[in-house]
Amino acid sequence: MNARTALAKWLGTLDAERLTILLEERDLPFAAEYRRITTLRELAEHLLTDESVSHGLMAGTAGELELLVSIAALALEWHGPVAGCEAELGPRHPWQQHRPVAPVEPAERLVAERDVLAWFQPGEERQRAEHTLARLRERALLLPAPKGKLALPPLLHVRAAGFDGYGRTADRLLTSAYNAPEVKRIATTLFGEGAARTRDQAQELITTVLADPALVRALVTDAPARAQELLDHLVPGPPLLRTHCFVSRYGAQDAAPDSKYLFREGGSGDEGTDWLAARGLLVPVGLDLVELPYEVARALRHEGATPSPRLEAEPLTATAPLPPGWEGEGGTAAAAAAWRAELVLRALAAQPVAIRKTGGIAVRDTRRLAKAAGADEADTRLWLDLAVNAGLAAPQDEEPAPAARGRNSKAPKPSARLLPSDRYDAWAAAPAAGKLLPLLAAWAVVPEVLSHWPEPDETPVALISPQDEEAVTLRTGVLRALATLPDGQGLTGEAQGHAELLALAAWFRPALRAHLAGDGTGTLTGADELLDRVAATLEEAALLGVVAHGALTPVGRALCRLLEAGAAHHYPAVPGAGANPAARGSDGLGEDLTHRPALAQAVTALREALYATLPAPSDTARFQSDLTATVTGAPAPALADLLSAVGDIESEGHAVVWRITAASVRRALDSGWSADELLDRLTAASKRGTLLPQPLAYTIKDTARTHGQLKVVRSACCIRSDDTDLIAEVAQARGLAKLRLRRIAPTVLISTAPPEETLSALRTAGYAPTQEAETGTTVLDRAPTDRAPSLLPTLDQAHPVYGSPVRGVPASARALACALTSAG
Repeated sequence: MNARTALAKWLGTLDAERLTILLEERDLPFAAEYRRITTLRELAEHLLTDESVSHGLMAGTAGELELLVSIAALALEWHGPVAGCEAELGPRHPWQQHRPVAPVEPAERLVAERDVLAWFQPGEERQRAEHTLARLRERALLLPAPKGKLALPPLLHVRAAGFDGYGRTADRLLTSAYNAPEVKRIATTLFGEGAARTRDQAQELITTVLADPALVRALVTDAPARAQELLDHLVPGPPLLRTHCFVSRYGAQDAAPDSKYLFREGGSGDEGTDWLAARGLLVPVGLDLVELPYEVARALRHEGATPSPRLEAEPLTATAPLPPGWEGEGGTAAAAAAWRAELVLRALAAQPVAIRKTGGIAVRDTRRLAKAAGADEADTRLWLDLAVNAGLAAPQDEEPAPAARGRNSKAPKPSARLLPSDRYDAWAAAPAAGKLLPLLAAWAVVPEVLSHWPEPDETPVALISPQDEEAVTLRTGVLRALATLPDGQGLTGEAQGHAELLALAAWFRPALRAHLAGDGTGTLTGADELLDRVAATLEEAALLGVVAHGALTPVGRALCRLLEAGAAHHYPAVPGAGANPAARGSDGLGEDLTHRPALAQAVTALREALYATLPAPSDTARFQSDLTATVTGAPAPALADLLSAVGDIESEGHAVVWRITAASVRRALDSGWSADELLDRLTAASKRGTLLPQPLAYTIKDTARTHGQLKVVRSACCIRSDDTDLIAEVAQARGLAKLRLRRIAPTVLISTAPPEETLSALRTAGYAPTQEAETGTTVLDRAPTDRAPSLLPTLDQAHPVYGSPVRGVPASARALACALTSAG
């Protein structure tokens, strides 16, 4: 049975849930460009493609990749290289293949499982190897095979030589590099003058010698010491060497990929390379670049060496003991994050901001929100970006202005504002744990290190378009690496700690390895930019309570498990962001997650970790004679609304402190509170039911006594008051001259300014007016309640970045899995 048939048969044994997990890892149906896959046989055919296998390899660890590489080397040893499938040159991952290759049938290149397991010591080490093999089978990176046998996807056979440090075959290299005279010259060196009359005869003689390990070993026995030194370097791999043995046939400085080469007249000046090149043991593959043929390296390698794939990551060494109470500090950071994000979104709800036509939010608007929330400007940008990605805020176009008259006139393009979404109000009323859940879920999967701004000459702005394809890979690797720390230990913040963390992150996410370069001593070089992103990721994690003192908090471990469950496959959908923020346990997760048990379990675990970490919100405050109100921990939403209405936040940390002043009390009265309501509500919120301090009660009553004596009539515009002396005072106030007030009755003034401007001027002058409608009722100052529709897609919706899928093709992996399993 060939590999495709066996794989299709195995796929038929999977239920929709297991098949969905496999398809999401392989990024289907998008990775197939929404090509119609209607049968399990078509799916098997796609899963065997190089592109699909590369997706699977990217999702594993370096340990799994190393085990597959060792199995591929064993298959190479047993069956030899695949004709026409030698490794490509170029700076790329060895599992990436870009040129079309000859078809490979994995069923013809099986290896024995017992031979692989024999590499590991009996006991725990072998059990780990068996578990890894089982996981690779579940991910279709080991194909269905007869019992006791292992079958690899074609890509691994194609790149087996490159995996194991081998070069291409001698026949392929000679054909690509030389014309007939050079091939005959090598044959003459090996066999004497007249050994071959044609190029084909000469090349066959050369490849026959090189294919015989005994003849190769005998040949190099007489090699100069310098040649043997070069072979010692090249045989273990990589098989490439810089030398000046050859020149391009046409003397070009930059040789094309299909260039032919000539031996350099007079040689290269290096006895070793000249001796090897003259006998076909080094063949040119580029300008001043040669390659050791596969047969030569295979003949000279020491036989009997047992592969030793490392299936566990090396432990971090740049660690320090964690201080007492470190988890509590993480909880404090998480509570502060939920509270600060709430303040930023409250400020946004009170005064939405415009979105620039070039994208992002103007710096002045970000600063205004930061000032209103008492937050750092950089943190405010982070909260806004997370809120948008979590569906708590969304842009909304303004109504377009009417077009001007004229045949060619066009209506101006409507501007857009950033508003709280229709999900914001339920979120704002939820406990701190419910508030932080969607923000953490969004942070985990957003493809951007939001606080990292690599261009020093550009001003950072909020509301950027996430487009860093490696951000989630880096974040996942960092969290998984920190999860390996032993209890009681945290990573140090030194450069060595970050370098170790990056190296271990690359073990968990091999795609990061392309950015790392070693200097031969184990120190990372050429990764400065990536290390900056690691540092920014750790800072964001600490701000969110995911990391404290270089160790994952319980919330951080739960977030890591969410990423391991495949949450990032669904972006811009955010698993967990659509959950009911007031629910507990597995309730209210949303229909999306009912069909994905692994994700549902991970979201539930994250929710419970947040509730265990964040204390229940406080619904009482301690009022003091200095007109402050202190709430220990996170305030309940109703208490926060009350204290924010009557006071201004003065400080935050383990406790939130509001300061109550005559101006803040007037603001509460302006918005519709009465003095009696304020006193009753504040007394009810007082800790231990104590009475309010006398100075606080006096401030509220005294401010209320003068509040509303002046009435601004909603006309353009009147001011009235029953106090004729007050009317006379206002009419003569020099600070109100711009209103051009005129007394038209003992109790009435008129103003040339509109009501809003008149109200503002009177309040600036120290008065406490209220606005009155034409009917005589008081008009309350209320914050705008505009809400934008949430743009958060469901997990089963098509990826909006790539547009709509082809009609009739399932838009998600789950839909495709359901269609295939139902079709049988």
